[in-house]
Amino acid sequence: MAKLSCKLFFTLLLLALSAAMRSQAAGKDEPRCYEIQGPYPRCDDLHILQIQATLRMDFPATVAEVVPEKIANGKDISPSFHCDLCDTEIVHKIARVFLPGLATACVDNTTGDLFRTPGSVAADIRKEMADYLTQRSENFVAESVVLEGGPEASGHPYDIISDFVDDFASSKRNLFTRVSGWLLSEMRENKIDDFVQEMEINGFWLLNRREAIVQTLLKNVDVKNSFHCDMKFDTPAELSKHVVHCGYRPLNCMNEGCDDIFCANHKEKHDSVCPFKIIPCEQKCSDNIMRREMDRHCITVCPMKLVNCPFYAVGCHSTVPHCMIDQHRSEDLHSHLLYILQRIHKEVSLEDLKQRVEQLEKSSSGQLAEARDGRSLTNSIRALEAKLGPLEVNVTNKASRELMESSPSRKESPGSTPTKKELAENSLDKKESLEGSPTKKEDSSETTPIEKEFAEISLSEN
Repeated sequence: MAKLSCKLFFTLLLLALSAAMRSQAAGKDEPRCYEIQGPYPRCDDLHILQIQATLRMDFPATVAEVVPEKIANGKDISPSFHCDLCDTEIVHKIARVFLPGLATACVDNTTGDLFRTPGSVAADIRKEMADYLTQRSENFVAESVVLEGGPEASGHPYDIISDFVDDFASSKRNLFTRVSGWLLSEMRENKIDDFVQEMEINGFWLLNRREAIVQTLLKNVDVKNSFHCDMKFDTPAELSKHVVHCGYRPLNCMNEGCDDIFCANHKEKHDSVCPFKIIPCEQKCSDNIMRREMDRHCITVCPMKLVNCPFYAVGCHSTVPHCMIDQHRSEDLHSHLLYILQRIHKEVSLEDLKQRVEQLEKSSSGQLAEARDGRSLTNSIRALEAKLGPLEVNVTNKASRELMESSPSRKESPGSTPTKKELAENSLDKKESLEGSPTKKEDSSETTPIEKEFAEISLSEN
């Protein structure tokens, strides 16, 4: 049986080899099985014919058919060189949010853990944070369409990326932090601030590396292209030519002492608020002052600062520039003298005081103009009045005023004026009262000549 099996095996093997050789020889002169040649194919089976037709229909196109047509001169090729410049100010502002966000995530993730500290997980969480922010920014447009109805409804890029950072920090809070966060809020804030300072001192996450990440995030979320350049060019030469004049190219402030960096679009804005810029004095003096020192200059040493008149205490409430005080003293000397005389002679009429002012100005010979304040001017006036003698009062006006005050009928008709006879009678009555009063003997002697004059007038009329 074993010999029979071996013979059968070798027989079958020879038959298979011979069939393979015949098929190989036939394939050199005849078409492939799926190509139908002539009206009389080799295979008479209808089912095989259908298969051949199907294979011929579904066979993929040749290589020559899928090659795209060449575009003349390459004019329709999309630009491949992009301008990567962004608003330097907003990039720097967003980059400063990363460290507090990372510190918050590290502190909240390790609170209550005896085997880990914020510093031990900072490197891993930093990588996770960068990946998270990149993914969120790439999906931002789709999220805004679903949640807000379109990217146009989104806010400022700073607010958007700050929300991403807050969401990442919230996702790293462990169970202990969620439970005890409201109890240990003050201690938690102190730990976060301390860890931020530690990372800044050690240079854990340098600012330039954070800004590189922010530029990528900004391009993804700045849908309106308000904070980055979206220009595209066909050649590197065109891109290089554009960068020199791009509105988002970074510029350094030229004012001495200022280290700010801003984009060219914001040059005028920065120049209008730069604290180190030298500008003319706001109070129109001849000095040029640094903007940050302007307030101190205006209230301390500026010659044009407004001050109160040195005679403010005696009644002059004018405010004048400090450099014009002397001019104000000389020009307003008349009014200053009048203010002081009103204080010295309170019951004297204004007309009499004006006459006294004229007398003082004529006899002062420039002495009054040298007074620096109210006290010195008052002393000078008293000294001059001692030389000029008592103040001469218009008796007619004084008597009429006293008569109006003493007579009820006169009070009812303030428009009427007393006659000479009434004035004389009034003066005589006064004289009699003064003579009968021993305490006022001295006063009566001073007014006697005037009263005699009125008495003579009344006798002549009688």
